[in-house]
This record gives sequence, C-alpha cells and structure tokens, in this order.
Amino acid sequence: MQKRRLSFWEIWTMTFGFLGIQMGFALQNANASRILQVFGAEVEHLSWFWIVAPVTGLIVQPIIGYYSDRTWTKLGRRRPFFLTGGILAAIGLILMPNADLFTAIMPSLWVGAGMLMIMDASFNVAMEPFRALVADNLPSDQRTLGFSIQTVLIGIGAVVGSWLPYVLTNWFGLTNRAAEGEVPLNLLLSFILGAVVLIVSILITVFTTKEYSPEELERFHAQEDKPGDVIPDEEKSKITDIFTDFVKMPQTMRQLSWVQFFSWFGLFGMWVFATPAIAHHIYGLPLSDSSSAAYQNAGDWVGILFGVYNAVSAVFAFFLPVIAKKVGRKKTHIIALIIGGAGLLSIYIMPNENWVILSMVGIGIAWASILAMPYAILAGAIPPRKMGVYMGIFNFFIVIPQIVNALIGGPMVKYFYGGDPIYALMMSGVAFIIAAVLTLRIHDVDEEVAPTKTN
Repeated sequence: MQKRRLSFWEIWTMTFGFLGIQMGFALQNANASRILQVFGAEVEHLSWFWIVAPVTGLIVQPIIGYYSDRTWTKLGRRRPFFLTGGILAAIGLILMPNADLFTAIMPSLWVGAGMLMIMDASFNVAMEPFRALVADNLPSDQRTLGFSIQTVLIGIGAVVGSWLPYVLTNWFGLTNRAAEGEVPLNLLLSFILGAVVLIVSILITVFTTKEYSPEELERFHAQEDKPGDVIPDEEKSKITDIFTDFVKMPQTMRQLSWVQFFSWFGLFGMWVFATPAIAHHIYGLPLSDSSSAAYQNAGDWVGILFGVYNAVSAVFAFFLPVIAKKVGRKKTHIIALIIGGAGLLSIYIMPNENWVILSMVGIGIAWASILAMPYAILAGAIPPRKMGVYMGIFNFFIVIPQIVNALIGGPMVKYFYGGDPIYALMMSGVAFIIAAVLTLRIHDVDEEVAPTKTN
C-alpha cells in the first residue's frame, strides 16, 4: 500500500490555509515595530518587546508537535491544531492595533506587546502542524513540490498582507495619519481584514482536505521505517519523551539546526529593525521620529518592500523543484542564501527607497528557499512516526536565534552601531552568508538514497 499521489490542486487546497497565516504574519512583521513605536517604544528596546513571542514558541511548538502526532478527532490529526492556532492569531490581529482601548487596565504599549506574543505563538501553533500535514499526506517524491506550493501560498498571502496598508491609503483614500499615540486607520483596517482572511483560508483547508486514518498511517510507517528506527510504544509514551527525542535527533537535523539558526537570526533582525532603518538611512529622518507624516510614509513603504520580497519568493518557489532536481537541494539552498545575504548588504548603498526594491528581490529568493528546502530535506531524515514532534523540535532552531537576536540586537544597535539600526540589517546579511557556508555540511538522506526523486 502506497500513499496516493495528489494532484496539483489537491496539494494547493491542502496548504491553502498558509495563505491566511502568512498574510497575518506579514502584517505583524511589517508593522509590529511601527505600532510599538507609536505606543512609545524606543528603537533600542524593540527587540526586547519581540522576545516574548519566540520564547512562547520555544515552549509551545514541541508540545503541539507531540500531541498532534497522537491526536485523532472528527477533524483529523493535524487540522484541530492549525484551526485553533488560526483563531487565536486572528484575535491577536484584531486587538494589537487597538491596544490603546485597554489603557484603563495597563499601558497600551504593554497590551500591544502582549498581543504580539499571542499572535506569534498562535502562528507557530498553526504553522508546524501544516508542515507535518504535507509530510503525512504526500509520498516522499512529492514533498519538495508540496513545500514549494506551500511557499507560493506563503508568498501570495505575505504580499497581500504587506501591501494592504499602502493600498488602503493610496488606492482607497484611507488616512495613514493619526494623533500621537494612536494607530492610523489604514493599519487598523488592515489587521481586521487579515484576521478575516486567516480564518476563511484555514477553513478551506479544514473542509477540503482529508487525513489518513491511524491504521493507514501505521501501514505507511511500516513501509517507511528505516533500519535502526525505534518503534515508539504509544501506551508508554509521555510528554517528557520530547527531551529524549531532542537528544537523539538525526544527524541531518543537527546539521540543519545551524543553518536555521543563522537564517532566522538574520530574518528576525530584518523584521525588527527594517522600519527604523529605512526611515533613518533612506528617508533621512531622525531616530526620534515615530509619528510624523514622513515616518508613516516610510512605514507604508516598508510594507511595500516586504511585499516585494514575498512576491519574489512566491514566483521563485515555482522554480525550486526544477532547480533542486538539476543541482540538488543543498546547492539550491546555498545559492539562494548567498543571494539573500547580498540583498541585505546592498541596502546600505541604495540611493533612495525605490532602489531598495532591488535588494528585496535577493531577499525574496532566500526567503523562498528558507521556507521550503530545509523542510524538504528534514522530512526525509526523521522517523515518520514522529513527524509532528520532530517538526516541533525543529522549531527550536527558528525561535532560539530570534531569542538571541532579541536579547542582543537592541544593545548592539545602541552600543556598537551608534544607535543606527541600518547596521542590524548588515548583520542580517552576514548571518545569511554564514548559513550558506554551513549548508555545505548537510547530509541529505533522500538525495543520496534516490537522487532523482526531488520534485
């Protein structure tokens, strides 16, 4: 008995919920620092406000992965988790820009930071079961295609989310001005629309996608088990087995962990400091400015830039399976990371905001690969019976670098970069290049066993 090969559109609807997840994620990435500055956060403190989200993800992800491997409901195995995560993320999207409504309880800055925590943790709850679902439902030779289609949808959702504030202002006439300490109307409506799209897209996946039954998966696992794999005793398994699984993670996963560390260290630095860096370095605004019309324009333009790199990633993702088949997944990832690193470094020399679009093209190529290649490589290297828990553990290497950057990023801007956040973006570029070098060490199990089955 073999897993059924799915059509392109079956894979598309199976991963469609990622469009809404990434739309919300893009709204957060492009605008959270801007909103926190509106509520009074200093530039050097921004990374500290972001730290709660990855810390929560560090705790939540492996637990979600463990239980999603063992949960069977009328909705299936993975679907209950990304549906719950989507609902919680939608609540965070609605409440974060409206944090000033809760000033009677606590300062709006702290409410906003709390909503950032809820959003990011909820996005993580939704994302990893989605990735495990791809590995569950697809045969190994369709997994690169599955993760690539997922990347396309991520790109589309991120483009819409990133561009929405700019579009609402420049196409529909909604104001991007507000009194000091208040979030502009275009941002408020963008976050509400993002919450609606998030819920609708996840429901499309929930109601159009079927999961294999426990009995079917057991037969598939028996065929996919590799020599040396330990067959878990479900009756004796316990949540603390996560620590044992962490210690016993496969060699390929260990090698990927370092690549992920530097990739996500760089991404976090870009997300946190892009708005103040572009406003100061490209627009020439003082670092103390977080409420002027020019600053709001710079913030809207950062959304456009983030939309560009996500649009590029959506297009490039279509070519990833073809490129990976020709040169291999490792080389594909190396090339993409180098191009992305060059894109980040080039921001420093760009003469105006329009030229930064060129930098975003390089970043988009790297982003497409970061979202697909590590997971395609990982899926072939971990025991299929523990797909969920290992996908959750793999999230450690996404959130730990964000925590590290959150702790040191702000102080580095203040004490090493003279308060200028543009150098945080330069450090992100260097981190991408280090990740590319470390990719050389990866042992891709699937390609060595069956080098022709990469699409």
